[in-house]
Amino acid sequence: MRARALGTALVVGLAVTSAACGGSNKNQGVKTVEKGLPPANPIAVQRMVEGVTAAKDPRMQTRAIALLREAISIDPNLWEARFDLGVVLANAGDLANSEEQLRAAAKIAPEREEVAVALAEVRRRRGSNKDAASSLEDFVKDHPGAVEARTLLVAALRDSGQHERAIQNAREVLVRKPGDATALAELALCHLGKGERDTAQLLVKQALDVNAKSAIAHRVQGLVFLGGGDDAAAFQAFSKAANEDPRDTTSRLNMGAVLLRAGAYAKAAEQYKSALAAAPDESSAQIGLAAALRGESDGKNAKLLDEAKSLLEKVLERDPHSLAGNFNLGVLYADSLKKPGDAKTYFERFLDDAPKDHPSRPEAERQLAGAKSGAAPAAAPAAPAAAPPATAPATGGKK
Repeated sequence: MRARALGTALVVGLAVTSAACGGSNKNQGVKTVEKGLPPANPIAVQRMVEGVTAAKDPRMQTRAIALLREAISIDPNLWEARFDLGVVLANAGDLANSEEQLRAAAKIAPEREEVAVALAEVRRRRGSNKDAASSLEDFVKDHPGAVEARTLLVAALRDSGQHERAIQNAREVLVRKPGDATALAELALCHLGKGERDTAQLLVKQALDVNAKSAIAHRVQGLVFLGGGDDAAAFQAFSKAANEDPRDTTSRLNMGAVLLRAGAYAKAAEQYKSALAAAPDESSAQIGLAAALRGESDGKNAKLLDEAKSLLEKVLERDPHSLAGNFNLGVLYADSLKKPGDAKTYFERFLDDAPKDHPSRPEAERQLAGAKSGAAPAAAPAAPAAAPPATAPATGGKK
């Protein structure tokens, strides 16, 4: 048997944790021995162990990546090193190279649930929910007992608009783990996505009855409240979720979104800054913070506006087709910096990529029409446009 890597785990996004060498059989229904692979090169394993150890120190990320790449160059079949490298790269925000490494790991070790889950998480973070769902469906078909993969499949199907299939898989999880708070919360989100708020509320209550400290259940409860227009109750629920799982950025993003809606820009900025402290390259947090700074500046504070502009440019540097990034930078130029000519490119890019029913499309068309005619468009609302909406929680966090 090949030597196992130090363990890595998904923790609301991807994070590296350590475990003893030798591996564990924590994945029900999943084989743990990869057939047909030669023994692992011991030098490669040593470099991998050093790399995972270095990855635990935020100041040693470059070193960790170099060590893991060295391990792979010594032993290209050491899937554990590719997996660990994929996780470290994802933590650093390098999702394209992370996906490349995780795809390679999955090809070498197709039976490993942690690899399938990590790859799907990265694809979801890149906005490819359909690809994530497709790969997870193939995996759970071969491994019916892979509960973690199936739970993530529920989220991927839900986020790609396939609510009925998501509900079916959530029920499959509950057959294998009756009363599981995470599965109940995911099922609640599916019904909420279908507009069935009362059913979602009942399922959230069940989840919290099972586990009153379930961070994901509190997050979903916040979304249920938000859907009912009760922003105050939603904020309380998101706050409880953040207290139960301080590492989770999703609740901070949602708290920031609620505060933006209320016009509490400085407090919203605090929440987005907290999220960025945990995940420096989180695009949603950068966009949210830019919106909060724009609102806080009231169009007059040049320093805050420059900071907002820099944040949005970073988002677009990583993803030139970011809808929220392009729209918000366009609004910043047009309304706050009074440079409608500079805004034109961003609104055009947004309109090229945005679906026809996108809620910000009418505002982008209005701004672009004003820029083309040379007339100043009507003043925008006081609240920052296109503030990031409250989002569903990521699967795999603290229960």
